[in-house]
Amino acid sequence: MTLDLARLAPCDVAERLPRLAAALDDLDALLVNRLPNIRYLTGFTGSAGLLLVRGDASGVFVSDGRYATQAAEQLHANGVSVEIEIRATAAEQLDVIAAALAGAARLGLEEQGVTWAQAGEYRERFAPVECVPSGARVETLRRAKDAGEVDRIRAACAIADDAFAEMVPRLRAGISERDFALDLEFAMRRRGASAVSFDPIVASGPNAAKPHARPSERRIEPGELVVCDFGCIVDGYCSDMTRTISVGPPGNDAQRLYDLVFAAQAAGRDAVRVGAEVSAVDAACRDIIADAGFGDAFSHGTGHGVGIEIHEAPRVAKSVSGTLVAGDIVTVEPGVYLPGVGGVRIEDTVLVTVDGYEPLTMTPKTLVI
Repeated sequence: MTLDLARLAPCDVAERLPRLAAALDDLDALLVNRLPNIRYLTGFTGSAGLLLVRGDASGVFVSDGRYATQAAEQLHANGVSVEIEIRATAAEQLDVIAAALAGAARLGLEEQGVTWAQAGEYRERFAPVECVPSGARVETLRRAKDAGEVDRIRAACAIADDAFAEMVPRLRAGISERDFALDLEFAMRRRGASAVSFDPIVASGPNAAKPHARPSERRIEPGELVVCDFGCIVDGYCSDMTRTISVGPPGNDAQRLYDLVFAAQAAGRDAVRVGAEVSAVDAACRDIIADAGFGDAFSHGTGHGVGIEIHEAPRVAKSVSGTLVAGDIVTVEPGVYLPGVGGVRIEDTVLVTVDGYEPLTMTPKTLVI
């Protein structure tokens, strides 16, 4: 397949600042310093910047000289009307923010992106403005994906599907975990991905018992389970998928383990719909695995949101409250891991709809190749 960004629906970036401003409530302004949130709100893709958003939806974006042209181009292209200020040093950039806060009483800070040292500096520089934690206001807006975001995630999933289909036959040649992971990454990049969304996991035999194993020089042998967890990025948006496969028949015990996780994953997918409790989706998977006697071997949550970041809201886990909303894109990825033996994980990325879900990862769940 060949990626054509021009065929993807545009992202509606311009309407995001007004939506955020309407959600400021008791805050006069919010200082956004997390780069994924700045990208979401403005389209800016650089590595340094601060964005001040006021309650009237006006704002100030500050960066350094490396991004003078890029910031102007990207914000203009996305219809974002804020002041752009370029200053050479961090101290000068904070002076711009302080001046823009004239008359403000309460400033929200992104507690997930501000260090203890930064919080102290902000309180000192912005006094008498009160600096308070803002909560996950931008992250909450990011949950419901617009048509352009869905298109980009769908394209990233399609690239991963296509690349994996090309690569799977190479497993028969006894390739190492590391080489398979590298070749899979290159295959996704050749199809138009800008990067991988995380370091691919390729774990064979006993390594498959480690949920986040790093690919090693171990050669993949016939008859053993191989967990492949991977994804890529298209125009800033991630994909995520896991398939467990075997080169030739894996044996009866491994087949039963695979069938168990397959059934649990199907039940989890079927529980996905608007209004579903995230804990209920987790329970749909977890209960099947626990009833089979492997509850302790399912050692992680069932899923997570996917978007600009590979892990974002909402979390799908037994300890999390909240419900799914239309436009959420989440993973469903139960797994069973038996130390010293191996493991199975199956994962799809799905779009939450009123009627249930739309699968975005389409690779068949075929165990034996």
